[in-house]
Amino acid sequence: MTQPTPDTQTMLDSLREAVSETLERKRRLGQYAVIWQDGKPALVGDDAPKPQMDDQDDQGRESH
Repeated sequence: MTQPTPDTQTMLDSLREAVSETLERKRRLGQYAVIWQDGKPALVGDDAPKPQMDDQDDQGRESH
């Protein structure tokens, strides 16, 4: 893997710090976050919506 230029590395470091601070703030506020995990988006946090089954509505019936 090639090394990024110093300017590019500075930008990457800045973005990583901003993301880290934002995720920490959301955690302290009790808000969920959407992150990329295992090749797909994932909702993380105590108040994250629960995943729903694709073929059923809220009452467990098949949706049409």
